Amino acid sequence: MIWVEPAIVVVKTLILLLGSGITYIAFRAYRNTGAPSLKALGVGFGIVTFGTLLGGIAHQLLAVSLEVGILINSALVAVGLAIVLYSLYLERG
Repeated sequence: MIWVEPAIVVVKTLILLLGSGITYIAFRAYRNTGAPSLKALGVGFGIVTFGTLLGGIAHQLLAVSLEVGILINSALVAVGLAIVLYSLYLERG
């Protein structure tokens, strides 16, 4: 399927833009409030976004297999989501 790789690039770019926006807004909110939960939220979404970027770069520019790129992405998304979960716990506490 010749359209799959370009579609992946488009979706990953969209994730990168949206994730960067969420990360920026979370850090801006943290600067305004000093709430540790917002700092953790920004870090979590930053890692999720970085995972998308790094997975795509690894596959497209470093010529690793698509599977390895997905593994890199998935591992960093898991770490980022764990931090997002922690930020919600901080907010509750």
